[in-house]
Amino acid sequence: MISLRYYFDMIDEPQTPDRIAEMLVHIGRAARSEDAGSGLTAAQWTCLRFFARANGSTRTPSGFASFQATTRGTASQMVKSLERKGLIVGTRSDRDRRSVSFDLTDHGQTMLANDPLRDLIDVIDGLAATERDSFLKTLSRLASTLAMQRDLPAFGTCKDCTHFARSGDTAYCACMAEELTVVDIPKLCASYIPTREPPSQGDRHDAG
Repeated sequence: MISLRYYFDMIDEPQTPDRIAEMLVHIGRAARSEDAGSGLTAAQWTCLRFFARANGSTRTPSGFASFQATTRGTASQMVKSLERKGLIVGTRSDRDRRSVSFDLTDHGQTMLANDPLRDLIDVIDGLAATERDSFLKTLSRLASTLAMQRDLPAFGTCKDCTHFARSGDTAYCACMAEELTVVDIPKLCASYIPTREPPSQGDRHDAG
């Protein structure tokens, strides 16, 4: 007869990646279900959050298309729907008059303050700061690795990007060839290339 201890020792570890993936999908579905009755679709909420979190060079329809892994036509329609609702407004670039960057209007900011993700945000906010930092680092690594495996653009923030350089109080982006403002450093960027991290403790053990 197989003991319970032997059974759990045999099945726990192989199932762990599956359970984590399933839990991430479950949390995503639960969060999306909160969009019902908010006045915006789940896709529109994603678009609104994107323009609130992305830096100036990334707040474009093409930037959102890359982030959402959809066509530019679909992304443009989504952007236009938010424009019609008065939630975002476009500004033409001084460098390239064909390029338009979008910002949230006051109405958009008010809408975002009532984000249906608020319950999930509050739950995460209840975690210890060290736990949140570790969790975010792990999720960012998963997102970047998955994007590379599927040959999709990776999105992240400056401090974890290979283009990022810092000297004293000055931060610089080698990709844009310009200094970074304090406001833009924590924002999402379409030019993001993740830095290579040392293997985790488990990877080192496996390699040995």
